Amino acid sequence: MMSVRGLLLHAWKFFFAGKGLSFRTGQYFGESMLVGAVTGLVVVAFRYMIDLGRRFILDGLGGHAQLAGFADGCAFGQMFTQEALLDPHRWIMVFLPAVGACLGYLLIRRFSSVEHVRGTDSAIRAFHHRNGEIPGAVIPVKSVASVLTVSSGGSAGYEGPVTLMGAAVGSVIARRLGLTARACRILMAAGLAAGIAALFQAPLAGAIFGFEIFYSSSDVAYETLLPCFIASVVSYTIYAYFFGWAPLFSMPADCVYDSGLRLLPYFALALVVTFGVRFYIRCFREAEMKFATMRLPRPAKVAIGGLFTGVIGFFFPDVMGASYSVIQTSLTAGQGELFAGHGSLAVLLGFVGFFFMKALATSFTVGSGGSGGLFAPALVCGGTLGAAVGIFFEQVLPAWFNIHPAAFALVGMAGFLASSIRIPITAIVMVAEISGNHGLLLPAMWVCGISFWLNNGWSLYRSQVHCRVSAA
Repeated sequence: MMSVRGLLLHAWKFFFAGKGLSFRTGQYFGESMLVGAVTGLVVVAFRYMIDLGRRFILDGLGGHAQLAGFADGCAFGQMFTQEALLDPHRWIMVFLPAVGACLGYLLIRRFSSVEHVRGTDSAIRAFHHRNGEIPGAVIPVKSVASVLTVSSGGSAGYEGPVTLMGAAVGSVIARRLGLTARACRILMAAGLAAGIAALFQAPLAGAIFGFEIFYSSSDVAYETLLPCFIASVVSYTIYAYFFGWAPLFSMPADCVYDSGLRLLPYFALALVVTFGVRFYIRCFREAEMKFATMRLPRPAKVAIGGLFTGVIGFFFPDVMGASYSVIQTSLTAGQGELFAGHGSLAVLLGFVGFFFMKALATSFTVGSGGSGGLFAPALVCGGTLGAAVGIFFEQVLPAWFNIHPAAFALVGMAGFLASSIRIPITAIVMVAEISGNHGLLLPAMWVCGISFWLNNGWSLYRSQVHCRVSAA
């Protein structure tokens, strides 16, 4: 029998050996948990700031900023009426995005030492070119600036600021602990993943996002994989403790994939998504270029971008803000009670029209220098295009195809994300987690694979490199 001394010796070797399960192989476990916990608390605080900003704007406008016109019918022509012309609150909303975006930009310029503070793109740039170093001042400054921009009606998402703030948390913790540059990049990626996991209540998608986002090809940052999983779990758990465990959106339970014939209309959806992504990216790049060449002070450019967004929002109110209500609308497309009194053609054109208006409004808001993300608008655009394609096939195909527009909306969201942001695996998992629907994984894989392949070389994020070899 082995003596007590022998057992202690073997236990010592087990925990401190370099191979197998040991403290050494799990060197980033504790740090990743810390990054996840701090990021979770940061996102919770950010969410409360968002709610406060919305309440302040709504109270200031007497509740008239409830942007629910799209869900009320999708016939966009009905939004511009004589009553709208006479409503002073509607006119205030034209100028509000310009004011919020300008204030957010001035705040960043005054209190942030980082020249390139663009959200996820900035985090990617820090990963490749700054050894993961992001100053901690980004966390409060970016959060307030983004709330000012989006809550006032700017067409952008909250995920860009959240990824940058999470990345900053990981970077600050790594530097405080005196870790190496490699460790700083790893924990920065873990914080980025934790931010997405919490905000979208999608822990697995957030973790995958943390090692998939840095390259525009199918390459991944494999060294960040396990820290991203740990940080995402902790961050999501903390966030869900405050805001609940339910998925962000809901959709009909009968949206499943149970017929191979539907791969044909889903292939058509992939083609539509491919061209929609190219329009979205080209529109954003053109806006960036035009604003960059304007011979005006940068705050003036941001204000002009916000003003253009406000003008679009006057006619199509739901393009303002993150437009999450439109995602929910697309995920209930095809339910007669929601669009009662409106023909299928009107609803289809409404979704298509909203896609173009959302792409333009986001390009003006973010392309001019406003603080906000491109991830959530990509979800919105994919959902509206998918719903439109689903409505079309529901009308032209025989009833036994059993086409459900809401299923096409969800798969369209996945394809648009995969193609525009170059994150196919994240996109497939994320739409399942945010909707609670895991019955559409196969068509999501089909559409994501096709659209990702067809749009090779197109990406919303300039800082992505093609692969690990390109980054070396």
